[in-house]
Amino acid sequence: MTVEILYEDNHVLVVNKPVNCLSQGDRSGDLDLLTQLKQMIKVRDHKPGQVYLGLVHRLDRPVGGVMVFAKTSKAAGRLAKQLQSQQFDRVYWAVVEGDPGASGQLDHYLYKDQRKNQVYAVDAKHPKGKKARLTYQRLAQSQGRSLVQVRLHTGRSHQIRVQFKTAGHPLWGDQKYNPKAQPGQQIALWAYQLQFNHPTRKEPVAITCRPPSSSIWQDFQALISQ
Repeated sequence: MTVEILYEDNHVLVVNKPVNCLSQGDRSGDLDLLTQLKQMIKVRDHKPGQVYLGLVHRLDRPVGGVMVFAKTSKAAGRLAKQLQSQQFDRVYWAVVEGDPGASGQLDHYLYKDQRKNQVYAVDAKHPKGKKARLTYQRLAQSQGRSLVQVRLHTGRSHQIRVQFKTAGHPLWGDQKYNPKAQPGQQIALWAYQLQFNHPTRKEPVAITCRPPSSSIWQDFQALISQ
Protein backbone atom coordinates (compact mmCIF):
# COMPACT_ATOMS: atom_id res chain seq x y z
CA MET A 1 0.00 0.00 0.00
CA THR A 2 1.06 3.62 -0.54
CA VAL A 3 1.37 5.76 2.59
CA GLU A 4 1.17 9.54 2.35
CA ILE A 5 3.72 11.40 4.48
CA LEU A 6 2.18 14.53 5.99
CA TYR A 7 5.21 15.77 7.97
CA GLU A 8 8.69 14.45 8.68
CA ASP A 9 11.93 15.59 10.27
CA ASN A 10 14.72 13.87 12.20
CA HIS A 11 12.51 13.25 15.22
CA VAL A 12 8.92 12.58 14.11
CA LEU A 13 7.05 11.09 11.19
CA VAL A 14 3.38 11.94 10.60
CA VAL A 15 1.44 9.99 7.99
CA ASN A 16 -2.04 9.50 6.59
CA LYS A 17 -2.87 6.01 7.84
CA PRO A 18 -4.69 3.98 5.17
CA VAL A 19 -8.08 2.55 6.14
CA ASN A 20 -8.26 -1.16 6.98
CA CYS A 21 -4.58 -1.21 7.89
CA LEU A 22 -3.28 -2.37 11.27
CA SER A 23 -1.37 0.24 13.26
CA GLN A 24 1.00 -2.49 14.44
CA GLY A 25 1.25 -6.23 13.96
CA ASP A 26 -1.11 -8.68 15.64
CA ARG A 27 -1.88 -12.39 15.55
CA SER A 28 -3.45 -12.09 12.10
CA GLY A 29 -0.04 -11.70 10.53
CA ASP A 30 -1.41 -9.02 8.16
CA LEU A 31 0.91 -6.25 7.02
CA ASP A 32 0.86 -3.39 9.50
CA LEU A 33 1.72 0.28 9.15
CA LEU A 34 4.60 0.29 11.64
CA THR A 35 6.42 -2.52 9.82
CA GLN A 36 5.79 -0.95 6.43
CA LEU A 37 7.12 2.45 7.49
CA LYS A 38 10.27 0.91 8.97
CA GLN A 39 10.92 -0.85 5.67
CA MET A 40 10.24 2.35 3.74
CA ILE A 41 12.77 4.30 5.83
CA LYS A 42 15.34 1.53 5.57
CA VAL A 43 15.18 1.45 1.77
CA ARG A 44 14.75 5.19 1.19
CA ASP A 45 17.53 6.27 3.54
CA HIS A 46 19.83 3.28 2.88
CA LYS A 47 19.93 2.45 6.58
CA PRO A 48 21.82 -0.68 7.65
CA GLY A 49 20.42 -2.94 10.37
CA GLN A 50 17.26 -2.26 12.35
CA VAL A 51 15.31 0.97 11.88
CA TYR A 52 13.93 2.57 15.03
CA LEU A 53 10.36 3.84 14.81
CA GLY A 54 8.28 4.26 17.94
CA LEU A 55 4.52 3.75 18.03
CA VAL A 56 3.13 6.73 19.96
CA HIS A 57 -0.60 6.00 19.62
CA ARG A 58 -2.93 3.75 17.63
CA LEU A 59 -5.89 4.05 15.32
CA ASP A 60 -8.43 1.25 14.97
CA ARG A 61 -7.83 -0.92 11.92
CA PRO A 62 -10.76 0.43 9.83
CA VAL A 63 -9.97 4.07 10.68
CA GLY A 64 -7.77 6.30 8.52
CA GLY A 65 -6.18 9.70 9.00
CA VAL A 66 -3.41 11.47 10.90
CA MET A 67 -1.02 9.28 12.88
CA VAL A 68 2.38 10.19 14.39
CA PHE A 69 5.45 8.01 14.96
CA ALA A 70 8.70 8.80 16.79
CA LYS A 71 11.99 8.40 14.93
CA THR A 72 14.13 8.42 18.10
CA SER A 73 13.69 6.91 21.55
CA LYS A 74 13.96 10.38 23.13
CA ALA A 75 11.14 11.66 20.92
CA ALA A 76 9.07 8.56 21.73
CA GLY A 77 9.40 9.14 25.46
CA ARG A 78 8.53 12.82 25.28
CA LEU A 79 5.54 12.27 23.00
CA ALA A 80 4.30 9.45 25.24
CA LYS A 81 4.39 11.80 28.23
CA GLN A 82 2.38 14.37 26.30
CA LEU A 83 -0.19 11.74 25.41
CA GLN A 84 -0.46 10.54 29.02
CA SER A 85 -0.86 14.09 30.34
CA GLN A 86 -3.53 14.87 27.72
CA GLN A 87 -1.36 17.43 25.90
CA PHE A 88 -2.14 15.76 22.57
CA ASP A 89 -5.06 17.45 20.86
CA ARG A 90 -6.84 14.75 18.83
CA VAL A 91 -9.71 15.76 16.57
CA TYR A 92 -11.81 13.29 14.59
CA TRP A 93 -14.58 13.56 12.05
CA ALA A 94 -17.39 11.03 12.23
CA VAL A 95 -20.75 10.48 10.57
CA VAL A 96 -23.32 9.32 13.09
CA GLU A 97 -26.88 8.12 12.74
CA GLY A 98 -29.52 10.72 13.62
CA ASP A 99 -28.91 14.07 15.28
CA PRO A 100 -26.90 14.18 18.53
CA GLY A 101 -27.50 17.93 18.89
CA ALA A 102 -25.46 20.98 17.97
CA SER A 103 -22.76 20.18 20.53
CA GLY A 104 -22.26 18.16 23.66
CA GLN A 105 -20.11 16.09 25.97
CA LEU A 106 -20.23 12.34 26.47
CA ASP A 107 -19.03 10.73 29.69
CA HIS A 108 -19.03 6.96 30.16
CA TYR A 109 -17.11 4.17 31.82
CA LEU A 110 -15.80 1.67 29.30
CA TYR A 111 -14.67 -1.92 29.74
CA LYS A 112 -12.79 -3.85 27.06
CA ASP A 113 -13.19 -7.61 26.74
CA GLN A 114 -9.73 -8.45 25.39
CA ARG A 115 -10.76 -11.93 24.30
CA LYS A 116 -13.59 -10.63 22.11
CA ASN A 117 -11.91 -7.31 21.23
CA GLN A 118 -15.21 -5.70 22.20
CA VAL A 119 -15.77 -2.61 24.34
CA TYR A 120 -18.82 -2.03 26.54
CA ALA A 121 -20.20 0.95 28.44
CA VAL A 122 -20.50 -0.13 32.08
CA ASP A 123 -21.57 1.24 35.43
CA ALA A 124 -19.14 3.59 37.18
CA LYS A 125 -18.69 0.95 39.91
CA HIS A 126 -17.51 -1.71 37.44
CA PRO A 127 -14.09 -2.93 38.71
CA LYS A 128 -12.52 -2.72 35.24
CA GLY A 129 -14.39 0.29 33.90
CA LYS A 130 -12.29 3.28 32.77
CA LYS A 131 -13.57 6.83 32.51
CA ALA A 132 -14.03 8.06 28.94
CA ARG A 133 -14.83 11.61 27.90
CA LEU A 134 -15.26 13.34 24.56
CA THR A 135 -16.80 16.57 23.33
CA TYR A 136 -18.33 17.13 19.92
CA GLN A 137 -19.77 19.72 17.59
CA ARG A 138 -22.19 19.03 14.75
CA LEU A 139 -20.83 20.36 11.47
CA ALA A 140 -23.52 19.34 8.98
CA GLN A 141 -26.52 17.08 8.40
CA SER A 142 -27.60 14.98 5.43
CA GLN A 143 -30.22 12.27 4.91
CA GLY A 144 -30.86 11.65 8.59
CA ARG A 145 -27.17 11.58 9.55
CA SER A 146 -24.82 14.10 11.12
CA LEU A 147 -21.19 14.94 10.51
CA VAL A 148 -19.62 15.68 13.89
CA GLN A 149 -16.21 16.94 14.91
CA VAL A 150 -15.02 15.06 17.98
CA ARG A 151 -12.29 15.97 20.45
CA LEU A 152 -10.99 13.21 22.71
CA HIS A 153 -10.20 13.98 26.35
CA THR A 154 -9.26 10.39 27.16
CA GLY A 155 -7.78 7.67 24.98
CA ARG A 156 -9.83 4.51 25.39
CA SER A 157 -10.05 1.69 22.90
CA HIS A 158 -12.97 2.13 20.45
CA GLN A 159 -13.96 5.16 22.50
CA ILE A 160 -15.75 7.28 19.90
CA ARG A 161 -17.51 4.28 18.42
CA VAL A 162 -18.83 2.98 21.75
CA GLN A 163 -19.72 6.33 23.29
CA PHE A 164 -21.84 7.45 20.35
CA LYS A 165 -23.44 4.01 20.09
CA THR A 166 -24.31 4.18 23.79
CA ALA A 167 -25.76 7.66 23.27
CA GLY A 168 -28.04 6.26 20.56
CA HIS A 169 -26.09 7.56 17.56
CA PRO A 170 -23.80 4.78 16.27
CA LEU A 171 -21.30 5.56 13.55
CA TRP A 172 -22.33 4.92 9.96
CA GLY A 173 -20.79 1.74 8.59
CA ASP A 174 -19.41 0.53 11.93
CA GLN A 175 -19.50 -3.24 11.48
CA LYS A 176 -18.84 -3.89 15.15
CA TYR A 177 -21.11 -1.43 16.95
CA ASN A 178 -23.83 -0.37 14.51
CA PRO A 179 -26.47 -3.08 13.90
CA LYS A 180 -27.67 -1.16 10.82
CA ALA A 181 -24.28 -1.33 9.09
CA GLN A 182 -24.35 -3.21 5.80
CA PRO A 183 -21.64 -5.66 4.72
CA GLY A 184 -18.87 -3.87 2.87
CA GLN A 185 -19.59 -0.43 4.30
CA GLN A 186 -16.53 1.49 5.52
CA ILE A 187 -16.80 3.06 8.95
CA ALA A 188 -17.22 6.86 8.80
CA LEU A 189 -14.54 7.75 11.33
CA TRP A 190 -11.46 9.76 10.39
CA ALA A 191 -8.51 11.11 12.38
CA TYR A 192 -8.80 14.66 11.09
CA GLN A 193 -6.26 16.65 13.10
CA LEU A 194 -3.43 16.06 15.54
CA GLN A 195 -1.58 18.73 17.49
CA PHE A 196 1.37 18.19 19.83
CA ASN A 197 4.51 19.95 21.01
CA HIS A 198 7.57 19.04 18.99
CA PRO A 199 9.73 16.77 21.18
CA THR A 200 12.92 18.83 20.72
CA ARG A 201 11.92 22.29 19.49
CA LYS A 202 9.00 22.54 21.96
CA GLU A 203 6.95 24.28 19.27
CA PRO A 204 3.36 23.26 18.50
CA VAL A 205 2.92 21.04 15.46
CA ALA A 206 -0.58 20.79 13.97
CA ILE A 207 -1.32 18.41 11.11
CA THR A 208 -4.67 18.16 9.32
CA CYS A 209 -5.81 15.49 6.87
CA ARG A 210 -9.25 15.37 5.27
CA PRO A 211 -11.13 12.13 4.53
CA PRO A 212 -11.47 10.88 0.96
CA SER A 213 -14.30 12.01 -1.29
CA SER A 214 -15.88 8.58 -1.38
CA SER A 215 -18.46 6.46 0.42
CA ILE A 216 -20.55 8.33 3.02
CA TRP A 217 -18.14 11.28 2.94
CA GLN A 218 -19.59 12.24 -0.46
CA ASP A 219 -22.74 13.50 1.27
CA PHE A 220 -20.64 16.13 3.07
CA GLN A 221 -18.19 16.91 0.27
CA ALA A 222 -18.98 20.64 0.18
CA LEU A 223 -17.73 21.00 3.75
CA ILE A 224 -14.85 18.53 3.43
CA SER A 225 -13.41 20.28 0.37
CA GLN A 226 -13.36 23.75 1.97
